[in-house]
Amino acid sequence: MRTAIQTAVNTTLGFFYPEVCALCQEEPATAKEGFVGAECRRQVRFIRPPFCRRCGLPYDGDLTAPFECGNCRGLTLHFSSARSAVVAKTVMLEAIHHFKYSRALWFENFLADLLIAEAAPVLRGQKDSYIVPVPLHPLKEREREFNQAEILAARLSRATGIPLNTKWLRRVRPTATQTLLRRDERATNLRGAFAARNGAKLNGERIIIVDDVFTTGATTNDCARALIAAGAGDVCVWTVARGL
Repeated sequence: MRTAIQTAVNTTLGFFYPEVCALCQEEPATAKEGFVGAECRRQVRFIRPPFCRRCGLPYDGDLTAPFECGNCRGLTLHFSSARSAVVAKTVMLEAIHHFKYSRALWFENFLADLLIAEAAPVLRGQKDSYIVPVPLHPLKEREREFNQAEILAARLSRATGIPLNTKWLRRVRPTATQTLLRRDERATNLRGAFAARNGAKLNGERIIIVDDVFTTGATTNDCARALIAAGAGDVCVWTVARGL
């Protein structure tokens, strides 16, 4: 059913929008490809080892043993690990910004495919696990009319068979945009911004938090704090892109 609906959506998009890359406006690209052409896709940098075993920050070099970066050693982190599919640079940042700030929903296929390609092989088959998207504050969601994290989480849920849960976690207060804040300011800005919904009682479940971008980890860390306080056994994080 979902495949039929997606095919219909792609056909409709192809009818109303020219089949050209929405980023460079030059090379051909279809709705199925998220309107991102082959040359722009070649600019995407996938994250490969070595990277910090805690926050997933990639490093250049020949490190072979697992390591934890200096940033993580100086922080109280509530998630056990964070992983991202690609580096948040060039075309990735442009696609993500257009997707969530300009309602360029045709980028869904491009972003979701990257996340699924990297996360699904790791997560598929895990038992007693649930995928939880980072929630928006109700005021922000009404303004934006969608939650980009929930869209991506739903796609990952279907690809892995891991149930999606949008009821356990809520954003209890609006916060200033994180974009222009320093690392320490981001943590302060987000502290206590998330809470388990009233009546949510977890019993040791493994939670996979999904968001579009991981920068300092302040957002997902506060989400993890709230879920563990409600009884989650372990919390990990997956995002499409990782800021450097």
